Amino acid sequence: MYVCMCHAVTEAQVKKEIDAGANTPRQIAKGCKAGTDCGSCVRRIQALLGEHGARPCPTARLAVRLGLADPEAPDEPAVAPMGPMAPLRVA
Repeated sequence: MYVCMCHAVTEAQVKKEIDAGANTPRQIAKGCKAGTDCGSCVRRIQALLGEHGARPCPTARLAVRLGLADPEAPDEPAVAPMGPMAPLRVA
């Protein structure tokens, strides 16, 4: 599956960068250019980093809480589901 449409970078390419030692989105970008154009793929890159233990990632933890995490991903952190959220008040 493609992660970065701007540079035609696949999930496998991002995982290869992680396996090679990249542990931040910036390091992924240096290796394969993913995340350097429109930026819409950066959250997926962060999630992949979190899923593969390269770096704790708030986006990956949030995906688990919301039930959006990849069910095939190994060793997902055990996180309690989020309770109801209060609406935002704008003054």
